[in-house]
Amino acid sequence: MTDTHSLQAPASTNSAPSTNPVLFLQRQGVRQYVARNPRGAEVLVGEGPGRFTPGELLKIAVAGCNAMSSDKRLVDYLGADFAQLIGVTAEAVEEEDRYASFEVELIQDLSSVQAEERAALLRRAEAAIQRHCTIGHTLVSGATYQKMFTDEPVEEN
Repeated sequence: MTDTHSLQAPASTNSAPSTNPVLFLQRQGVRQYVARNPRGAEVLVGEGPGRFTPGELLKIAVAGCNAMSSDKRLVDYLGADFAQLIGVTAEAVEEEDRYASFEVELIQDLSSVQAEERAALLRRAEAAIQRHCTIGHTLVSGATYQKMFTDEPVEEN
């Protein structure tokens, strides 16, 4: 595990991403945070208008992973400018404060693809998701995590 004392907020957002970049959430108020990555992207996290809850971000992660993993296969058949909408829902287990399952729906117009090619396309897209969707693999296999509280001054950005 990384020594948290050596974690520093990125000084520059122009550096090349590492294979395991450190992400940061900085508190802005009661149950309100801003998440940042080393590339300069920001997401508002927490309660209130314009913010994603952590559960919503998890749903977006699994939907985005499916979409990005299958994108090349769909582009090959539909062209680079095809329209797509991805929906995602989750079944909550309220008494355990967790999700039991996720359902992702990838919606696109396949009317320009012949029926026999359509089946092949969907097999290839599904295979790409099975090979490349890290979030899906993690959800299926499970993952552990560790947390710690560190007592030290925090610089305000």
